[in-house]
Amino acid sequence: MSVNVASHRHASRTTDYVFFMSSDKSLPDSAIPQIYSYDEEIRRDFSCVAGLDEAGRGPLAGPVVAAAVILPSGIIIDGLKDSKKIAEKKRQQVFWHVVKHAVSIGVGIADAEEIDRINILQSTKLAMGRAVKDLTIGPDILLIDAVKLSNVSIKQQSMIKGESVSASIAAASIIAKVVRDDMMFDYHEKYPDYNFRGHKGYGTKEHIECIKRHGPCEIHRMSFRKVGDV
Repeated sequence: MSVNVASHRHASRTTDYVFFMSSDKSLPDSAIPQIYSYDEEIRRDFSCVAGLDEAGRGPLAGPVVAAAVILPSGIIIDGLKDSKKIAEKKRQQVFWHVVKHAVSIGVGIADAEEIDRINILQSTKLAMGRAVKDLTIGPDILLIDAVKLSNVSIKQQSMIKGESVSASIAAASIIAKVVRDDMMFDYHEKYPDYNFRGHKGYGTKEHIECIKRHGPCEIHRMSFRKVGDV
């Protein structure tokens, strides 16, 4: 399953704020954030680099969403970093900068039924594989946060906390997070008893109390102990 990232109503378009580090030397080398320098080093051997990350491995409800992002060489998007370290309003702004400047963006989703059937790790890999297939351009290498995709033939480099190492992975984390949050906003409208807008499916005290009061709904992950034990 894939989605059109440009259709999300909760993200707002903002004034562009992008720096260039190409031949015009708009930024000196000393001012280039390390995550961009890392990707530029990779591009010396692989011209088309895709970052790959996910959002939603930990929640008790909803899908796991993966994104693959190919950024062009030579740009720096202001505020781009690990999605978990950015406030929601700023994250939406950075989301639109990524959408505008990315060479290609792919999104893949594995829903709660798939998570229950094959487990969260395999569902994460499934969503990541779908995100790669959703790209309009075939990358030369995948930079992936934490996991290895055995069913994808593209050369891969996996790293822990990749969002803090690679700009491409950070961009993917932003896309995955905003897309998943938007889906949870929609689920909030369908299942208002659970306040998915507030906790986005994570195992907060409020969410646990809602499950105890109303029982799990269709998007809850029944294989997760905090859901199945209620």
